[in-house]
Amino acid sequence: QSQLVESGGGLVQPGGSLTLSCVASGFNLDSAVIGWFRQSPGKEREFVATESWNGDKYYADFVKGRFTIARDIGAESMTLQMNNLEPEDTAVYYCVAGPSTAYIRAGQANFSGQGTLVTVSS
Repeated sequence: QSQLVESGGGLVQPGGSLTLSCVASGFNLDSAVIGWFRQSPGKEREFVATESWNGDKYYADFVKGRFTIARDIGAESMTLQMNNLEPEDTAVYYCVAGPSTAYIRAGQANFSGQGTLVTVSS
């Protein structure tokens, strides 16, 4: 059974940093197109970041250079490093995998984890 499991969420103060992790099982994440979505309270789920199998990376405009997506080759895992967090970044974050970066940037995915909650508050 193919599965993605996120970890690393929690409470952080504005301006702080957090790294989310995601581990895959049941399929080869190393050659997949990976990504992250988030869903804030009362809002639709939205695209955050994606990385193609060859390392091309794309980010949502609101990231503004604060987030970095990366994959751990051989470990079947990915991370989302988040710096300079703002209260508006409060959301449940989901790791995803799909067939292309365009697909993920359109908010679609073939696989999605259950999500990890990030709360940015003082």
